[in-house]
Amino acid sequence: MPTAKQLCDQASQLPPDERMALVDQILDTLDERDESLDAQWSQEAESRLAAYRQGEVQAIPLNEFIAKYQVKWHERAPRSSWQGRVN
Repeated sequence: MPTAKQLCDQASQLPPDERMALVDQILDTLDERDESLDAQWSQEAESRLAAYRQGEVQAIPLNEFIAKYQVKWHERAPRSSWQGRVN
């Protein structure tokens, strides 16, 4: 079986539309359900809801949350090498 590097090297030779199709196919393989992970997330959600209902944590309005983390994201996000590139 070829290594990930070998596959990547081969894929880089494909035309852009075929590379995008390949990426879509690979991402589809990662979307398979994992019942144990679903159960863990369900338990976490129940725990958080219980903490909220018991007054252990407080909610903040969504618009405040988004505004807070948009500022942090823009301050910390590295600029990708492809940004602004014209082919």
